[in-house]
Amino acid sequence: MNTAESKKELTKEFSGIKYILTSGMRSKLLLAIYDGPKNLDELRKELKKPSATILHGLKELETINLIRKVQKYYELTSNGFLLTTNMVKLIENWYSIKKNKQFWNSHDLDGIPDDLLKDIYLLKNAEYVASTTSDLSNAFNTYIKLISKAKKLKIILPIYSENHFKHLIKLLNGKKLKELELVVSEEILNSIEENELLKKELIGNKKVKIKCVERKLKVFLTYSEEFMSLTLFFKDGHYDDSQLLTAKDKNAIKWAKTLEKSI
Repeated sequence: MNTAESKKELTKEFSGIKYILTSGMRSKLLLAIYDGPKNLDELRKELKKPSATILHGLKELETINLIRKVQKYYELTSNGFLLTTNMVKLIENWYSIKKNKQFWNSHDLDGIPDDLLKDIYLLKNAEYVASTTSDLSNAFNTYIKLISKAKKLKIILPIYSENHFKHLIKLLNGKKLKELELVVSEEILNSIEENELLKKELIGNKKVKIKCVERKLKVFLTYSEEFMSLTLFFKDGHYDDSQLLTAKDKNAIKWAKTLEKSI
């Protein structure tokens, strides 16, 4: 199926999605039963709606085979479970984007694969950190604090920044950081090799592994077992060091690992 056919099918199915999402009662019933089968009394207490309203919604969902009644309890069908699982994902994606809308809206997202953009919900606990006129280094200082606590680091590095290199070398010469893996473009690697200090402290360091990719990188991603952080480029192509997205939960680190493997 080509792209045009896919869009046509999606448009055709939109009426079904609209039927669910434009009804607060139908959506709430699916979400309520998603936690497990419930009887009418339990649904009435949870949703704080009269029985007649709830029964009408239940009947509508039964008609399209999303729920079924087993004795006195209502439960999701397999189709209902699949649809509600993806509805939860949509809601969490929406929440995640809205929570950090300033970060997402002001940057070029071309460096992030579509499949990972569809899984933005995994970053729902991420925190947005921005520099201000009174503290121009807030985002950078936050980043340095994060990497200073790590034993192992993986970094997709799309820029040549002696300031970043200085801090990484300091950490490598300390006792805490045991492993550093850098993913860089050929252009960045060539620049490192031309700098005698960086060549010695990075390329010549047994703690460091460098992976070179042919294409230009568009994400600055760092992660360890304890955190992940992401900075991006503006839509005009300039790197933005003033805004940072960071998280410490397993889902966010999983998202970061998947992004790194896709590079």
